Amino acid sequence: MGRTVVVLGGGISGLAASYHLSRAPCPPKVVLVEGSERLGGWIRSVRGPDGAVFELGPRGIRPAGVLGARTLLMVSELGLDSEVLPVRGDHAAAQNRFLYVGGALHALPSGIRGLLRPSPPFSKPLFWAGLKELTTPRGKDPDETVHSFTERRLGPEVSLGDSNLEADHIISAIPASVLSKLLPAEAAPLARALSTITAVSVAVVNLQYRGARLPVQGFGHLVPSSEDPGILGIVYDSVAFPEQDGSPPGLRVTVMLGGSWLQTLEARGSVLSQELFQKEAEKAAATQLGLKEPPSHCLVHLHKNCIPQYTLGHWQKLESATQFLAAQKLPLTLAGASYEGVAVNDCIESGRQAAARVLGTEPNS
Repeated sequence: MGRTVVVLGGGISGLAASYHLSRAPCPPKVVLVEGSERLGGWIRSVRGPDGAVFELGPRGIRPAGVLGARTLLMVSELGLDSEVLPVRGDHAAAQNRFLYVGGALHALPSGIRGLLRPSPPFSKPLFWAGLKELTTPRGKDPDETVHSFTERRLGPEVSLGDSNLEADHIISAIPASVLSKLLPAEAAPLARALSTITAVSVAVVNLQYRGARLPVQGFGHLVPSSEDPGILGIVYDSVAFPEQDGSPPGLRVTVMLGGSWLQTLEARGSVLSQELFQKEAEKAAATQLGLKEPPSHCLVHLHKNCIPQYTLGHWQKLESATQFLAAQKLPLTLAGASYEGVAVNDCIESGRQAAARVLGTEPNS
């Protein structure tokens, strides 16, 4: 009888692992275990009453590099080429990104000219900051917080703050902190390491406006915590994909809320109502984009503990976990956003590599 591999978690990492396992020359029996009523994890598209499409989580992939190429290959193998909506490199959504600082939108520098001179709100030319980083001796600490790195190198404006199953092998594509609670007592050292890989919650508010226009054209803008502790940024959905604006078309934006504001509310046990998130999102859209009329449509979703936080010592935790699994010869492989990247391509690659390890093939082939 062939092997049975159980994949925990039906998000994009678990789905990718299951896909690559099933394509092996002698595939094992794959059992995919998902706790919710749907697959896809944080990736989810919803169609509104007028046909408009609203993304409740990640909304695209970057095709550049090896990981991007592997993702596009998988899309092609699945026969989904015709479903891809490309954004050209010269499109505004691909070229323009903004920061909301000091009550105004500032374009992030692009091209050599923009890198060689200070561009508001940055206090330093980004080229010289990058060159300085390349020529600076490595520090004594093994790693450094993103806050410390960006503030030290680029100036303070950039700092963004804050089941009973029989199986021969298990691929865990669920959050590390959740897995830590499922491990047996003999895996206590592993559980301790994984329990410290925490994640933060994000509220996603999709807004649609009739007869409205954006003050700028681009992918969207970020909001530093010093400007607003609750708003992470706003994505201009209609700029990249106007064909998904519905009929009659309506301007679509997505407001991301989180940061210290949401963490404080969670710690206090406050009521996290849809009305609260909608109110804050509408206020941000009005203040930062001039969208002052009430939206014609609104969707609110709170994604609990959806973005893992790679804190100081993260890579040591991963090394410790890998060594423990090898030493104890546990039939467990780790995959997902908790470990080596949170982008869609990272998660798909994590699932692919987990499947390769289980199959005994070369992960980088």
